[in-house]
Amino acid sequence: METFLNLSPVVQALLATLFTWFVTALGAAMVFLTKTVNQKLFDFLLGTAAGVMIAASFWSLLAPAIELSEEIWGQAWIPATIGFLAGGAFLWAVDKILPHLHPGLKMSEAEGVKTSWQRSTLLVLAITLHNIPEGLAVGVAFGAVAAGIPGASIGAAIALALGIGIQNFPEGTAVSMPLRREGMSRTRSFFYGQASGVVEPIAGVFGAAAVVLMRPLLPFALAFAAGAMIFVVAEELIPESQRKGDTDLPTLGVMLGFAIMMTLDVALG
Repeated sequence: METFLNLSPVVQALLATLFTWFVTALGAAMVFLTKTVNQKLFDFLLGTAAGVMIAASFWSLLAPAIELSEEIWGQAWIPATIGFLAGGAFLWAVDKILPHLHPGLKMSEAEGVKTSWQRSTLLVLAITLHNIPEGLAVGVAFGAVAAGIPGASIGAAIALALGIGIQNFPEGTAVSMPLRREGMSRTRSFFYGQASGVVEPIAGVFGAAAVVLMRPLLPFALAFAAGAMIFVVAEELIPESQRKGDTDLPTLGVMLGFAIMMTLDVALG
């Protein structure tokens, strides 16, 4: 642990996001054990992922952004609000442009610009879209610690990485399982499932490096990551968890996920 603490924030962010990618790969590896996952369990896990992201968005990102905004800009809410809305707007724009397909939907329901890409590619891109703000959030959190931001701590950054890792498990499964059911081999299904998490280390390193080099922009960056994550929760995770008509288990999952992330952040932060 001491060795980890002595590393640069960029390397810390890289190692943390490699962990979150690894958990995505673990979720994708479920394809080697079974061809299907109980739908109710899967909906519960998606709800849990949503709860983790909501809690992480506030405790690990928005709260430090608000505190830092007042210190640097003299206003507690303006930079945080602008960054939060910009994060949501960015994901909305990417959602409209990037071709992707959510698990369980027909090819005719693919979103983004029209393309001739294969179904497997579109499924991977759907989950990859989720993972961009998650990797960015982890990177920004470690960068905030290095920048000496009040309210930011290495424990909170590690808690965020753990929380993101927990919610990445069902996301890896969400790619590999549908591909396996459609007849793709277990190995290829796993490959596509884990590939969706590769973007997290890239986004994490970028986020950490950016905030260390541009400290005045840190409150915007923290809030930006929070806004992007909340967009994913509202646009994808919660609706997807309730697509089959069951709302009770996904809602319980949201509550549990929120409580887990809140506990991790408060205990480690």
